[in-house]
Amino acid sequence: MRLTYLGHSAFKIETAAGHSLLIDPYLDGNALAPLKSSELKADYILLTHAHGDHIGDAFKIADKESTLFICVSELARYVSSKGFKAHAMHIGGAHDFPFGRVKLTIAHHGSLTLDGQYCGPAAGIVLTVDEKTIYHCGDTGLFLDMQLIGERDPIDIMLLPIGDNFTMGIPDAVKAVELVHPQLAIPMHYNTFPLIKADPEDFSRRCESLGFVCKVLSPGESLYV
Repeated sequence: MRLTYLGHSAFKIETAAGHSLLIDPYLDGNALAPLKSSELKADYILLTHAHGDHIGDAFKIADKESTLFICVSELARYVSSKGFKAHAMHIGGAHDFPFGRVKLTIAHHGSLTLDGQYCGPAAGIVLTVDEKTIYHCGDTGLFLDMQLIGERDPIDIMLLPIGDNFTMGIPDAVKAVELVHPQLAIPMHYNTFPLIKADPEDFSRRCESLGFVCKVLSPGESLYV
């Protein structure tokens, strides 16, 4: 499996079997993104919530015949209203797809589209692909049940926000790593805008001082796992 950071909270996953997945593909409006929407295709697009910096360019990238969106049911209904295919899920539910398993978790955040549509609760995503389990926290504050998430599904890679203001800042993100106990922590959702400016190396040092492994990915950088 190849995991590529696309900036902000966006990631691309390419599986050994050839499936391509995108999570929260916000690219064209992000000056730090290494690619534009016109350069990407996806078999599956997973959305954590409906904010413009997470739905992002999903509708530009998706093919109405072949791309499947995966998200909470209210957001799936919104996606379907735009003429795209969507698989509706909800918090705590899991489902097996051709590429692997998706389970949605709670995330403490809002979910409103740019055109004012409420799209249900925000979510985190526990994704099992090629025998590796990835926890994309979505936009969220710190919550104690993160410990249960790590106990129920031992996490190989944790993707978590550190930018503060709208989500966890660095101190809370470090505590989240303590609760989940991932094999590897990767920071996201920082430095896209001045309001969420953060030092990922500071986050990395704090994690490593507690015995956890952290890797800071530059936008466009890939990890093979």
